[in-house]
Amino acid sequence: MVLKSPLRNEGTRAKLRLLEMHYRAGVGHIGGNLSALDILLSLHHEVLSADDAFVLSKGHAAGALYVALWSTGRFTDADLDTFHKDGTLLAAHPPANGLDDVLFATGSLGHGLSLCCGLALARKLRGGPGRVFCLMSDGEWNEGSNWEALIFARQQRLSNLTVIVDCNGLQGFGTTAEVADLAPLNEKFAGFGWDVAEVDGHDHAALSEAIRTRSDEPRAVIAATIKGKGVSFMENRVEWHYLPLTPELYEQATAEVTAACCER
Repeated sequence: MVLKSPLRNEGTRAKLRLLEMHYRAGVGHIGGNLSALDILLSLHHEVLSADDAFVLSKGHAAGALYVALWSTGRFTDADLDTFHKDGTLLAAHPPANGLDDVLFATGSLGHGLSLCCGLALARKLRGGPGRVFCLMSDGEWNEGSNWEALIFARQQRLSNLTVIVDCNGLQGFGTTAEVADLAPLNEKFAGFGWDVAEVDGHDHAALSEAIRTRSDEPRAVIAATIKGKGVSFMENRVEWHYLPLTPELYEQATAEVTAACCER
């Protein structure tokens, strides 16, 4: 039985803070941040331990990562207020140095999984504790190095590696089906010998259960999400890969998120 997660209210608080942060900075990538936010909250609140490693391969969702870390107390409001400003450590994509919670600079999409394979193999060879988690976008699977990484992870039996795919069906130039149709991803992973689960990417309890589950093989969690989740004019709209919020749209977005919380 899947229990109701206590993260529902925290998800609303985090979503409002994400919208505020991006609005103040005047930057886009909001749609993909909203699709990934619930996954990142589940990871950082309910799954990751001190021995684990996490890599955000989907680097343009850095805002959601920063807000997830803020929601756990790792960052302050003052830290988030520096987002995307000159001299900040909270850049539009995760930086190479300066943040203990960021192991690699990412955002040249499709490279996070290979890095995670290296981390997982090193831990296995040393007999070290903890697991390695990688959050990717579905569009990243256009990158050939990921398929090499799938082969490598299975060949090395990296049972300490879990990949979560934020599967929102959209990428920079259209739908994933239009650009390079790889559906269904679950069958592709299974064909490479990975253990695969599918889950609602906005259900915190189901997410946490699926991500925590261990296997004797590398594990992939395909999380079905909605780009722009919770904001009507952003949901499933490719342009919100890019657009910043105007004052009027920011007011509408925060009103919708707040109203949805009150209705629950």
